[in-house]
Amino acid sequence: MKVRDKEFKVFISEAELAEATRRVAERISADYAGRVPLLCPVLTGSFVFASDLVRRLTVETEVAFVKYTSYEGMASTGRVTAQLPFPAKVAGRDVIVVEDIVDTGFSMEYMLGELRRLNPRSVRVCALFFKPSSFGGSFKVDYVGREIGNEFIVGYGLDYDQRGRGLKEVYVVE
Repeated sequence: MKVRDKEFKVFISEAELAEATRRVAERISADYAGRVPLLCPVLTGSFVFASDLVRRLTVETEVAFVKYTSYEGMASTGRVTAQLPFPAKVAGRDVIVVEDIVDTGFSMEYMLGELRRLNPRSVRVCALFFKPSSFGGSFKVDYVGREIGNEFIVGYGLDYDQRGRGLKEVYVVE
């Protein structure tokens, strides 16, 4: 399958994505029983995962989207830009930052610094995908759907230069 100028092949099936989301939802539901966490999905990539995750949770939640960017095409620009920052209502709340993928941790490190200045009660990080071999962050990824290598992936919300987000499976560049 072609997205822009790159050829991709299926890497993770729709069924595998559903299973990873179910496992994460069960853990979050158990950890937050009796509480109402504030989920902060990071736009744009996490919107598909966050939507499926919210529907699988058995605890009530609130949702506040945030948008921080650092990528263009297939590479990081080396700078993080806040386009939709964390809202003031995170103060005193249990916050779960929901991300599509954590690789180097550079963007998340920046976001967590911004979030902590707003005095949330607690902060946890949830990522559908985690690249431990690329990770250099000083934070813990508390909820991980699946660990992957250094593959460049697209689909299920993840994009290649703003294309491919609507694919039901995750594809890897050939």
